[in-house]
Amino acid sequence: MKLKGFYSSLVAIAIPISLQALLQNFVNMLDTVMIGRLGSVEIAAVGLGNQIFFILNMILFGITSGGGVFIAQFWGKKDIKGIRKSLGLMTLIALFVSVVFTILGLFIPYKLIGIYSPDPEVVKVGGEYLRLACLSYIPTAISFSITLALRSTERVKLPLVCTSVSLFTNAGANYVLIFIAHLGVKGAAIATVFARVVELIILVSWSYSHKYEISGKLRELLGFDWSFVFKYIKIAFPVIINETFWGLGTSVYNGIYAHAGTDAFTAYSITGTISQLTWVFCMGFGNGMGVLIGKRIGEKKLDEARAYALRSMWFMPLIGAAVGIFLLPLSKLLPFLFNVEPEIIKMATQILMILILLYPFNSFCMDWIVGVCRAGGDTVFSAVGELVVLWGVAIPLGYVAAFVLHLPAPMIFLFLSSESIVKAIIGVIRILSGKWLHEVT
Repeated sequence: MKLKGFYSSLVAIAIPISLQALLQNFVNMLDTVMIGRLGSVEIAAVGLGNQIFFILNMILFGITSGGGVFIAQFWGKKDIKGIRKSLGLMTLIALFVSVVFTILGLFIPYKLIGIYSPDPEVVKVGGEYLRLACLSYIPTAISFSITLALRSTERVKLPLVCTSVSLFTNAGANYVLIFIAHLGVKGAAIATVFARVVELIILVSWSYSHKYEISGKLRELLGFDWSFVFKYIKIAFPVIINETFWGLGTSVYNGIYAHAGTDAFTAYSITGTISQLTWVFCMGFGNGMGVLIGKRIGEKKLDEARAYALRSMWFMPLIGAAVGIFLLPLSKLLPFLFNVEPEIIKMATQILMILILLYPFNSFCMDWIVGVCRAGGDTVFSAVGELVVLWGVAIPLGYVAAFVLHLPAPMIFLFLSSESIVKAIIGVIRILSGKWLHEVT
């Protein structure tokens, strides 16, 4: 089947999403890089402090991805009421979760950091960072929901603009609070909160002033009934469980590195900070694929939706290989960005080289889980497939590598990352079966 306009439509959605994610990562990276000028303890402390946000981020991604299944298909039907009630429901759920995480961050920050690291200095500094940074969770949850709804209705430019403003706001506030006011990690946390609030204000005010499809009145946003709630939960709950336990699993990764030593965790934190700069493009194309497939299902163009999924099977690994190459020049910048020992830089560089080889597999996994199965409402299978491999393969192998074999950080990373190859095989089988496609609206 000829797919007219496939590449142009995908690029038009994927590039703004990728650039927005890139800028979002720059916002997070600024804290790490600027704090990195202070030393390895501060890098590890902020990295672990952000692990709590990472878990929240994964839960929010699950909540909004589930809502995105409905919004994309409602968008294909041009059902504005359906779009607004989906946004309202997922925002309420996201708010509830973010309030819980905020309370935990305010009252037990040191206990949360202590889960990951036995180093008392890291726990002390990380707790100070977390107690302030958690105030950004509520505005982040609302922004997350609005951004996902805008993407699903192909309004991808506004989130990009808002994130750009957030980046520059955070950069300026970071510089003033960390280096001029000498607040250290506390300054980084305050700057993050301020940037997230500014981002939310712009998102809401612009959407409503320009009367975008998502900008409903309160009664429209809360216009869902119990039958819709149950339908939403049926589709979204597996995604929420998926992202929550994936986030917890990734958090276990960090715990493995932290207990393997502060140097190992610092190297892993540096690697994650750098790799996010390229991974966003795989993420952008994966999410873009989901919007296109969901819209085609809503329009009842099911053959086109299946054809899109089949094409993604070779296109997404190619994207992964292409963007992975950019990690090579980025790895040369590590000594200039991070004020740490040469041995840590060496470990981080070795981890990046392994990651380059795995990027095609990682990119395809993003595609079949987020881009294809979730868009097709096949959320139970994708959740089970991902979590079984994560908890049944990757984490046991990582534990053996770190605590039984006592391998160096790059080998621990290789053991943990083996899951992507297994998941890729599962994804190929699922897409070819055609069982992933469901109309949920």
